[in-house]
Amino acid sequence: MDNTSVPRHVVATTQYRRATLVALCTAVLATQVDTTVVNLAAHPIGEYFSASVDALQWVMDSYNLTYAVLLLSGGLLADLYGRRLVFMAGAVVFTVASLLGAFAPSILMLIGSRALAGLGAALTLPASLAIIRVVWHEPVERSRVLGRWAACNGLALIIGPTVGGFLVSSFGWRSIFLVVIPLSLIALVLATLFVPESSAPDNRNFDIPGQLWGAIALGGLVFSVIYSHNMPDIATITFFVFLFALGMFIRTESKTGALALVPLDIFRVREFSGAMVATAGMTFGMYGTLFLLPLTWQVTGRFGALEAGVALMPMALVFVMVSSFSGWMAKKIGTRLMAFGGVALIGCGLLTIGFCAHDGPIILAETGLALTGLGMGLATGQLMGLAVGVASARRAGTASALINVARMAGATMGIAILGATFAIVRDAPSGLRLSMLLGGLIQILCAIVAWAVTRPAIRAAC
Repeated sequence: MDNTSVPRHVVATTQYRRATLVALCTAVLATQVDTTVVNLAAHPIGEYFSASVDALQWVMDSYNLTYAVLLLSGGLLADLYGRRLVFMAGAVVFTVASLLGAFAPSILMLIGSRALAGLGAALTLPASLAIIRVVWHEPVERSRVLGRWAACNGLALIIGPTVGGFLVSSFGWRSIFLVVIPLSLIALVLATLFVPESSAPDNRNFDIPGQLWGAIALGGLVFSVIYSHNMPDIATITFFVFLFALGMFIRTESKTGALALVPLDIFRVREFSGAMVATAGMTFGMYGTLFLLPLTWQVTGRFGALEAGVALMPMALVFVMVSSFSGWMAKKIGTRLMAFGGVALIGCGLLTIGFCAHDGPIILAETGLALTGLGMGLATGQLMGLAVGVASARRAGTASALINVARMAGATMGIAILGATFAIVRDAPSGLRLSMLLGGLIQILCAIVAWAVTRPAIRAAC
């Protein structure tokens, strides 16, 4: 039975819808601010614990990897047991993880707390998108709401670097983990009071084999990439583990059919598959940039933590401004052009940053960041809306989880591959240049592939 119709008398009221959107956006803001402030603190964390670049990659990727691996379970749990319940559980876990990170006594404990925070985000984010799919039924209205939801990602890019830089400079790196706790608690309280509950079990069960094989596959891939340059033998073994686990995952899900953790028939919808490819490409370069650019600025002495945070702001400001109007713009120029063209624009921004990596004028780097923000503003909300909109309401949690898997898998691989490229070169400006050029080209390629596999007209639900 699909219980998404239960709360209609509640969601019909404007005030409840507004409060619901505030709760969802506050949760997104908390998880994204958490990511951006950690990027700014990478250098001081490395100095405090005498940590290598590999260890710092795991500080970022333990969050991203756990997030990406468990997103599918988070989306399925939301559909099975209630989207509001899972959303609230994620907020609680995220709050606890932030406290543990603030008082971590070692780099291993910090990495563990980041992984726990990834679990909280994996519960919260797919549930939030599923709630949007259920509460806002009209595609045009939902596109407008998703634009505002996406704008919170840009707002986090404004708040995170500036506040994070100030906190690191004034109070030390531990303070950055405390700043997100009030946001998470606000989301929890608002969800309790205003967010309607909904679920769609459809006789599905928790797919444990699918979850295990998916986790092994993604973990093996990330591990093999991060350690490819200094532990090639182990990296090669884990890569073959990835290939085996991926084959087992596909086999398991094919046998399970419509009740699988990942119903494979959803990829037959070309718009959904195109959105997955474009989203993974978008975050591949974007998250690699947010990790490597401020790290390079600080390592070379060009900027401190606070100055690096301020220097990242053009990307965030343009992102917020464009995202706010993305729903209106989509009606004018089309969702497909905005989504995939936006990803290509991000690639152009990375190429611009790469060309000026060797002490080039800072205005060129700022131009590249502005192009990145423009592309993100155009693409983020539309890609999310495209993926969730072509799915039926009963699969809202699964579809939103999958598009977020693509987003975080792209981010995880971006940090892993571009970070490994950066580490191999061993000269920060040269490493940044090569990483940005590689990231930009991959993003443009993903945009081209996504454009090619989708049709101009968005088809009906899968």
